[in-house]
Amino acid sequence: MIDRFLKRKRDILSKQDKSSKGFWDKPIEKLCERINLSEDYYTTSSCSGRVVLMIDQEKKEGGLLIKVYHDLISFEQLKKDLDEIVSKYKKPIKLKMESCALHVACKTLEDAQKLYDKAKLAGWKKSGIIASSSRFMVELTSTEKLEFPIICEGKILVNDEFLKIIVDYGNDKLKRIWKKIEKLENFLN
Repeated sequence: MIDRFLKRKRDILSKQDKSSKGFWDKPIEKLCERINLSEDYYTTSSCSGRVVLMIDQEKKEGGLLIKVYHDLISFEQLKKDLDEIVSKYKKPIKLKMESCALHVACKTLEDAQKLYDKAKLAGWKKSGIIASSSRFMVELTSTEKLEFPIICEGKILVNDEFLKIIVDYGNDKLKRIWKKIEKLENFLN
């Protein structure tokens, strides 16, 4: 079991990053590196939180994401992007803020429990352990999120005053997420 874990870890960490960006988000990079240095863990996916403008539809498929922000956003940038998007898409568009997410493969159930306990202390409230016959995975997620329709029938649904509030609100949530990432990193020392 342990030899298989180390082999899988080497295989996963030697592969090219499959994310659309092709590299770790800066706020979660140190945490991922710290986890991957341990003999007991390796990361399989990560996101430090993001804000997206996307086509609003039930069925998930490629091409739904129109604009992705992995950093703090400004009112000016969001307004500019909305003005460019409003006439291009016939379908409703939503603004969605997604929390951080981290998937970590663990050598043993005990290792998974240790990581889970530290993550809970660091504020990663929506987390859990997934066990199968072949591996133990810890799925770490925080609770910060936001989602609402922002463009419908060729019209931006909110005024500039509301957009400014949303930018401040979303940026505060991202900063809170990044503090939780840092807190977990400190717990792993």
